[in-house]
Amino acid sequence: MTYRRAAIPALLGGLLLTALLWWAGASADALHLPGSGGALGGQTAAELERWLAPWAYDPPTALPLGAETSGGTGDAAVTDNDRYLSLYTTALQIRYCALFAFFVPGALLLIRRLPPVQGRTPATVLALWAWAMVAGTLAVGVSTPWLIASMGRGSYRFLPQLAGGIAAGRQMLVVTGLVVAAVTALVARVAAKGAGPLPRTPVPARVARRAATAGTAVIAVSLVVLSYEKVAAALQSVPSPGGLLDEPGDLLRQWLLLGAWSTPAGTAFDDWLLYRAVDLLVLALVWTALRLLPGLLTRVTVPAMAAGAVGATVLALLVSQVLRIALDTTGMRYGLLYVSGNLGNGVPAALTWGVLAGAVAALTVRAARGGPEPAEALEPETPTAPETPEARATERP
Repeated sequence: MTYRRAAIPALLGGLLLTALLWWAGASADALHLPGSGGALGGQTAAELERWLAPWAYDPPTALPLGAETSGGTGDAAVTDNDRYLSLYTTALQIRYCALFAFFVPGALLLIRRLPPVQGRTPATVLALWAWAMVAGTLAVGVSTPWLIASMGRGSYRFLPQLAGGIAAGRQMLVVTGLVVAAVTALVARVAAKGAGPLPRTPVPARVARRAATAGTAVIAVSLVVLSYEKVAAALQSVPSPGGLLDEPGDLLRQWLLLGAWSTPAGTAFDDWLLYRAVDLLVLALVWTALRLLPGLLTRVTVPAMAAGAVGATVLALLVSQVLRIALDTTGMRYGLLYVSGNLGNGVPAALTWGVLAGAVAALTVRAARGGPEPAEALEPETPTAPETPEARATERP
C-alpha cells in the first residue's frame, strides 16, 4: 500500500481522535450543571469528571492557578493569574497538537505495513486502537510540564508530578481510541481498493516461533523480573542528583514496570495463583501476536515489528485489566466506573518494552532469513492486454 493511499485514513483518524477528545473535554462543564449529580449520582459524576479533566480546557476548580502575589497591588495579582492561565491554555494546545502529531505517523506506518485487506482487518483495528492509546499517553507526557508550571509548583517534586500527569487521561483514550481505530480501518479498506493484491511476507513457522519467543522474553523481563516487589522497591529508591531530577522512582516505575507481584505471604494461595495466571496470559497473548505478525505484515521491518509489538503489549495489558476487574468482587460495590479507573495503565512501559521486543523479533527473523528483505517494487506491474480473436488469427501460420 503506497504512502499516498495510507495517508488519507491516517490523517482522518488523527483529526477524529483529536476532535473526539476535545469534545469529551468540553463536555466536562456539563457535569457542573444543577441536577447532574442527581441524574448520574454524585460518585459517578465525580468519577466522570476525573476521566474528562485532563482533556478539558477549563482549569480544574480544585486546583487554583498560580500563587498569591505577596506585597503587591491588586493589578499585579491579576496579571500574575493571567500568566498562569495562559500557561494552562498553552499546555492544552500542546497536548492536542502533539496528539495529532504522534498518532498520524504511527497510523501511517501500521496502515502501510498492515493494511485492512485479505484477512488483516481485525489485526489493523486492534493495532490502531493500541496506537491511539500510545499517542494520547505521549501527548499527555509532552504537555504535562506546562501544566505543572501553570499550577505554580514547577520546582516542587517535578518528576513525581510528571509521573502523575502522564498517568492521567488514559480512560478516555481507551474509549475514543476504539472508535477511531474502527473508522480509520474502514477508510483504509476503501482506500486500498484498486491497489491490487498486497503481498504477505513468507516467514517459516519455525522462524516466527523463534522470533516470538525472543520478543516475549523481553516483555517477561519487565513483567516477571522488574515487577517483583523487591526489585520494584529498589527502582523506587534510585538515588538522584537533586533539584528537578529529584525522586525519579515514580517515573522509572511507570516507564519500566508492566505489572506488580509478590510472594503469596498474607494472601490466599488460590487468589495469588489466579492473578499470576493473568500475568501468564499477558505473555501468551504477546507471544501469539508476535508469532502471527510477520506473516501479516507486507514487509517485515524493525519499525513495523516494533509498532506491532507495542500494540500487542498494550492490548494484552488491557485484557489483563479487564480480567482483574472481573476478579475484584469487593471493588464492584463502588460501581463500574470506579473499578474501570485502572484501564489503560502501563502504556508507557508497554511502549518501552514493546519497541525492544519488536526490534529483537525483527532482527531474529532477519538473521534466520539470511539478511534484510529486498524492497518491494516501486511501480506496479503493467497488466497485459487481453488477447483478441484478431491477434490469435494473425499468429496462426
